[in-house]
Amino acid sequence: MVDTMALLPSFIRPTRTTRRATQSAGRPPAGDEAVLDAPDDRLSAALVAAARGEYTAAAGLLAATRAAGEWEERDRYVRRLAAFAHARPEWFREWRTAAPADPGVLLLDAQLAVDRVWSSPARAELLREASPLITAAARADDRDPVPWRIALDHARGSRAGHRYFEELWEAAVRRAPHHYGCHVAALQYLATFWHGSHRECFDFADRAAQDAPADSLVQALPARAAFGYLTDGCGPVLPRALLEGAADRAAELSARLPAADPWPAEVRNKLLYVLVRLGRWEDARGQVRLIGPYATSFPWDRFSDDPLGHFLRLREHLLTAGPRPVPAALIPAPGSAAGGHRGHGRAGDH
Repeated sequence: MVDTMALLPSFIRPTRTTRRATQSAGRPPAGDEAVLDAPDDRLSAALVAAARGEYTAAAGLLAATRAAGEWEERDRYVRRLAAFAHARPEWFREWRTAAPADPGVLLLDAQLAVDRVWSSPARAELLREASPLITAAARADDRDPVPWRIALDHARGSRAGHRYFEELWEAAVRRAPHHYGCHVAALQYLATFWHGSHRECFDFADRAAQDAPADSLVQALPARAAFGYLTDGCGPVLPRALLEGAADRAAELSARLPAADPWPAEVRNKLLYVLVRLGRWEDARGQVRLIGPYATSFPWDRFSDDPLGHFLRLREHLLTAGPRPVPAALIPAPGSAAGGHRGHGRAGDH
């Protein structure tokens, strides 16, 4: 893995810290390195090939997820491959020229079109140009919910009305009733249009989690709503029991998923924030152990320009400070001096 990962450019290669974990009570095993946004083995192989200018591994990966109906994995891979293609487009241009009707090409094209303009002040207007690309991706495979997740993000970014959004939502859940990416996109849309009305967002997330299987990532949706509430600082105060229940549900899911694995890392990193904000130090230490070396940019880039360093400092405190509260600088609340950093505002911060 070290040799192949060295081929990846720094913007996509997991950032490795020079601080190794030392073996002591409650710490990751000696020799583990903290990494940021580490790809799993399948994605890693596709990224390494793309760094060489070869697209066949990425094409095979997306074709395999489509054939197997691995919609959660497909969504994750599309977002990461699009981020790579945004900065290193040569391999993707070659793929698009060779196979313009490939469903993988059409899907990446749609994701790229949304990503390219997301940070623009003229986003709502510029996103209109992406609509035909999203339509083409959806028509490439009627089973695939990922184009509909992109369409939901597009609707939020272009400030689409509720009726249009509801049509997209119904189409998405017909294809995959418990697709996590579509549910997060819907939650983000509701949070945008119900700004300050977090109870409605919680109600949506809770209903979705109750309907989802026990091992579905949708079980973490209420914790995603809690994260939105805790980082917003807007609207009426919610009952603490609501936040505790959301954290409990996500913790139960986390316990079912593989430990120290990059796949559930982002769910666990968000849950870690929620647990620390709730003062649940022992539960937070448990998530640190399950996270292992796999830090993720989101949510820590909401608070720092150095998300890996931020995660490491928080981890160090949790594993050495016992019951002492975490310093505000490490887990800032809305309105604090450290809480103004909003990260990169990506559409796909799930």
